[in-house]
Amino acid sequence: MNTTTEVEDLLRELAPRVLGALVRRHGGFDVCEDAVQEALLAAALQWPTEGVPDNPRGWLTTVASRRRTESWRADSARRRREETAAAQAPPNPDPAPAVDDTLTLLLLCCHPSLTQVSRVALTLRAVGGLSTAEIARAFLVPEATVGQRISRAKQRIKADGAEFRLPPPAEVAERTAAVLHVLYLIFNEGYTASSGAALHRVELTGEAIRLTRQVRDRLPDDGEVAGLLALMLLTDARRPARTRPDGALVPLAEQDRTRWDAQTIAEGVTLITATLASAPIGPYQLQAAIAAVHDEAASSADTDWPQILGLYHLLDAIAPGPMVTLNHVVAVAMVHGPRVGLRRLAAAAADPALAGHHRVHAVRAHLLDLAGDRDAARTQYELAARSTLSVPEQRYLNSRAAQLT
Repeated sequence: MNTTTEVEDLLRELAPRVLGALVRRHGGFDVCEDAVQEALLAAALQWPTEGVPDNPRGWLTTVASRRRTESWRADSARRRREETAAAQAPPNPDPAPAVDDTLTLLLLCCHPSLTQVSRVALTLRAVGGLSTAEIARAFLVPEATVGQRISRAKQRIKADGAEFRLPPPAEVAERTAAVLHVLYLIFNEGYTASSGAALHRVELTGEAIRLTRQVRDRLPDDGEVAGLLALMLLTDARRPARTRPDGALVPLAEQDRTRWDAQTIAEGVTLITATLASAPIGPYQLQAAIAAVHDEAASSADTDWPQILGLYHLLDAIAPGPMVTLNHVVAVAMVHGPRVGLRRLAAAAADPALAGHHRVHAVRAHLLDLAGDRDAARTQYELAARSTLSVPEQRYLNSRAAQLT
């Protein structure tokens, strides 16, 4: 194995294990994380041409340990202490081979003291193994901005005295929920980019799925972890049919379902079916169940909308939110008619969280079109197009408006 893609995949798999080994042995998350990033960069440059070493994790751990030692020695105030520690404990090529600290790292990166954007950036770098430049490209923000977020996050963790260990049992559920929310945000940004020329950012959806699989491996009995993974799989399975060759968006009802990934759908359906039967119901499970109903329908006309409406009733009760409200309105309209849906939408649009959101205009346009009010629908599609920063969504919404002229 020596292709660039294979090496990148291996490095992302090993990144949290190497970082965990260093932090566990030396302490100092901020210094160790910088050292691991330097080791990953060195490997990314060397391995594709020189070949992957027999013990890649040991290679990375050794290089990162040396980088950490060099960094500490550069600090004159710590030189004597570092030299003494280095003499007593020379670098071990694999200090903690039996310990997998991925979950501990995820929980640390999603520490309660950090902002949401900082949690996302730090998770992708420390656990995902992405470079600052890769994260910046994925989110279409300057590299310096991402670097500042990561730096501030590490400073905050250090200032708060956060320890590299699993939280007390009473805090595990809340901290795990924060991790799942970060992974959910990463996936959503990758599946429907909030801005830019591309609808998808596959590097983000792929990374979110990979990390969620890792969390499930470590928490196999957590229903919401399984629900989130199933939701990602069932949603991502439709990606091949979401765009035309020119990049234009294709709505769910018009997608060629033969292009959906049947194997991924089968995995997601199996996972959510087993989870619903064995775990307390949570919002990610309900969203996955809704996705499964869509994916199992042979055509748009065959969609079991009454079942979807019932699932949205439950979801709205246990995890209300702006997007849940909008999707609930669509389900109401599909079961009870567009005029009923429009009345529900008028009430929902009074929520400040939805004020001016392009999806409100898009849903209203769709329902007005179904109700036969073409002129009003066209106006709403045009408003929606002007309100989004996503180029593919703008093109789609403008095309729908043009069809109604």
